[in-house]
Order: sequence, then structure tokens, then C-alpha cells
Amino acid sequence: MKLEYYFRNGKIYVWKEKFAIIKSKVKSTKIFRDAFAVVCDKNEITIVKEQSKVDEDMDKIIAIEKDWRIITFDMELPFELVGFLAKISAALAEEGISIFVISAYSTDHILVKEKNLSKAIKKLEELGFSVER
Repeated sequence: MKLEYYFRNGKIYVWKEKFAIIKSKVKSTKIFRDAFAVVCDKNEITIVKEQSKVDEDMDKIIAIEKDWRIITFDMELPFELVGFLAKISAALAEEGISIFVISAYSTDHILVKEKNLSKAIKKLEELGFSVER
């Protein structure tokens, strides 16, 4: 698999909504409702949810990080592809951009802070991606 093919022919989709990354105390269908992603590991529960749909008074929230935007790599990425996220994270790190990564079965998503979105998109375009908004 040639990594360059996915950069040269790749598309990214930028979600218009702002998202929050939530650390939760317990599993709850109320807080999970409308979530973009839920990760339950042995230490914590993390929820990525559209910011406008988060109820600040929910007693199940331990911590919340707001103002994230999702960039989806709008293509199918094979499991055998090596170094895709490494190249992207290194390029964004050079620009001082922190990312939060979520991998789905067929593709990857990165979240960047709203304030860094334009700079992140510019860097991804320099890598060869075309942008859809």
C-alpha cells in the first residue's frame, strides 16, 4: 500500500458543528444519546458529542473540553495501511496543533480545537487532501 496515494487522492470532510469531549462517571443512556463516539475502557468513559446537545448540569460529567471540530478522512482506509495517522499527526504537531483521534472501522477522524481549524486544514491541503465542508 502506497501511503502517498491516500494523501494525493484523499478527501477530508470538516464538520460544521462544534463538539465537546466529555469524561463521564458512569454509563448513561442520557449522556450517550446523540453521541458521535463513546469509548469505555477499564479506567474511564469518554464521550464525543455535539456541544449544543450537552447538558452542563448533568451530574455524570467529571470533565469537559469544548470547542473541538471534527475532520473526517472521507475515504476507506485499509487495515494494512501503515503510517497514515503518524504522518498527519507529525505534520500538525509541527504547526503546534494538538489532535484527538478516533478511528472507525473504515476511516479515521481527528478533532482539533476551533481556533486551530484553519491552520490544520491548510496543512492537510499541503499534504494533498482536498477539503469538503
